[in-house]
Amino acid sequence: MPLFGHKKDLVPAAPAFPESPTGTSVSPFGNPQVHQVSTDGSEIIRIEHLSKVFKSKIKTVIAVNDVSFEVKRGEIFGLLGSNGAGKSTLIRILTTLLAPTSGQAFVNNYDITRDPESIRAIIGVCPQNYTSDLELTAYDNLEFYGKLQNVPDSTLPARIMELLTMAGLADRAYMPVATFSGGMKRKLEIVRAFIHRPLILFLDEPTIGLDPEARREVWQQIMMLNRENTTIILTTHYMDEAEKLCGRIAFVERGKLIALDTMENLRKLIPAGDLIEISIDHMDPLAEEEIRTLDLVNAVTVVEHNVTISATNGSQAILSILGVFDKYRIPVISISIRSPSLEDIFIYLTGKGLDNGSGEENDAAGPGGRRRGP
Repeated sequence: MPLFGHKKDLVPAAPAFPESPTGTSVSPFGNPQVHQVSTDGSEIIRIEHLSKVFKSKIKTVIAVNDVSFEVKRGEIFGLLGSNGAGKSTLIRILTTLLAPTSGQAFVNNYDITRDPESIRAIIGVCPQNYTSDLELTAYDNLEFYGKLQNVPDSTLPARIMELLTMAGLADRAYMPVATFSGGMKRKLEIVRAFIHRPLILFLDEPTIGLDPEARREVWQQIMMLNRENTTIILTTHYMDEAEKLCGRIAFVERGKLIALDTMENLRKLIPAGDLIEISIDHMDPLAEEEIRTLDLVNAVTVVEHNVTISATNGSQAILSILGVFDKYRIPVISISIRSPSLEDIFIYLTGKGLDNGSGEENDAAGPGGRRRGP
């Protein structure tokens, strides 16, 4: 049996799904540096018209607004959005911590409202905040959590050392977690969520606050777990992280699902060409309109002092664009030309970057931001 293979006797039998609607097609994510596990095409999570509304005496907030999608067994599924977009609320519903206001969701065939205990037995959750006891050792933390998850006493010690070895923490097994770096703590949190060999692992912002080297180590850990046929749901606002790890990516904004596909297909949402990024002192609406009329320009997006222009040939278009800025006496601070990234797609769809969210109190009635297209 593989090191992290799933034990069938730990997973209760599940009822059959109701007949499934047509789902989004899946294709491999073409990143040669990442081992993307092939899925068998079956659904392990299905969400149907899910909504969550929070009401108080002074306001009503729609945190999740009529969301529907499917997650395929064995894939790394990215859930992206700005702060307050509804990602964490959606994860809390899928992990049975929060009841939906309306709609349905199934996790490995179990209804989230009817079979919460069965779902909890087959999932692992790594929350955004550290929850390990800092005064306990790494071994003691895993032992405590393993007992909570009913891992047999006869196999728990070996399982703990397997996970600590996988996380590169075996030599620190008996050291207090308070002495660990941020990256070490995060890796411990992830393997702790995997101690009972869950079928599905939910990772909520697993690398937030980590330095670049620690982030790469956590990425390797996530890919290693996925190679053992664990389905991983990853929420993040780091675009490079999603692009590196995920086979399919869903964009969530103000509680609504605004796009879901492979990276290759998401790139097609932006008009073909290079992306020219220009930082300016201010924007004149007349200058913006004139830039749109230039022959090589496909689209223009303005977010505060940053202008993103899609152009058929960036090196040729830049001369005409700079001429417009000069005509309207708009100081240019910096210029760069590159191919579209995941963040460019998000800005194109929403009109804002991922750091512009303002919390779950956002009005979630529909996609927001300011998007300017051709």
